[in-house]
Amino acid sequence: MTWHTVTTEPNLLGESPFWHPQEKRLYWVDVPGKLLQRLDVASGAVERWAMPSEPGCIAPAARGGLVVALRDGIYRAPVWGGEMQLLAAASYDPATTRFNDGKCDPLGRFWASTIYEPRDARKAELYCLDAASGMLTSHAGNAITGNGLAWSPDAKTLYWSDTPHHIVHAWDWDAAPNVLSNYRVFQQLPLKPAGWQPGMAGYGGRPDGAAVDVQGNYYSAMFEGQRLCKFAPDGTLLAEFPLPVRCPTMPCFGGDDLQTLYLTSGRHGRSEAELAELPVSGHVLSLRVDVPGLPVNFYKD
Repeated sequence: MTWHTVTTEPNLLGESPFWHPQEKRLYWVDVPGKLLQRLDVASGAVERWAMPSEPGCIAPAARGGLVVALRDGIYRAPVWGGEMQLLAAASYDPATTRFNDGKCDPLGRFWASTIYEPRDARKAELYCLDAASGMLTSHAGNAITGNGLAWSPDAKTLYWSDTPHHIVHAWDWDAAPNVLSNYRVFQQLPLKPAGWQPGMAGYGGRPDGAAVDVQGNYYSAMFEGQRLCKFAPDGTLLAEFPLPVRCPTMPCFGGDDLQTLYLTSGRHGRSEAELAELPVSGHVLSLRVDVPGLPVNFYKD
């Protein structure tokens, strides 16, 4: 198992990667760096687009361009580097909250979680923007940092995590009416032990971004755990992928066969000792896998 570094410059906090099948490009964001980025895998060239505020997540649009969740709302970017159009203003206070992890569902609606930055109350929610109605609606909440959004291959299960509480939720999802039901805990991972410091044993990290493969397995980036976990649809831990970074943030599947697993990571706020020990922190990594992943869903407007 060999991870490869696909970027030449690290991000502060890489997030929201997706593979664009028509463009043969990998897209992702640097949240505190306020950048959208895309990599031409064939040439290795990376393009960067500065944003006016933190981009929590992005998704490709069927009619071209992107949907971008910035701190104060969700925007449409018809052309790379062009003018941004506001689709929906945030319904929260941007002074304390911003959009975080998100992506499109199989029917082309854009979902975005939030993070409540004071982290002293469960005020984060999971929102959905439906282009047909133009409405931004909340579908789940009671979280601090919404993350780990994904759907099962049959589009009947929705996953969502709350990173600080080390929990991955699951619901039955009725796609057409967009209704969640039959809530259950998919994973409750052990909390960080009191007194734990980076580099110590005894802590496996907390669930950040996620992706699902064609067999329905859920891949969770374990922030501070230096590992990527692969869970079966019934919650069984099938595999752990050790990493050359302590803080993985989100996986996605790419390449023509969707058997290249890409993984963003972070270095923001990490110690000099950790960065010296794990110098590829903040880079995008890749690994060839046996089971293909699900393709990215496009926003339909």
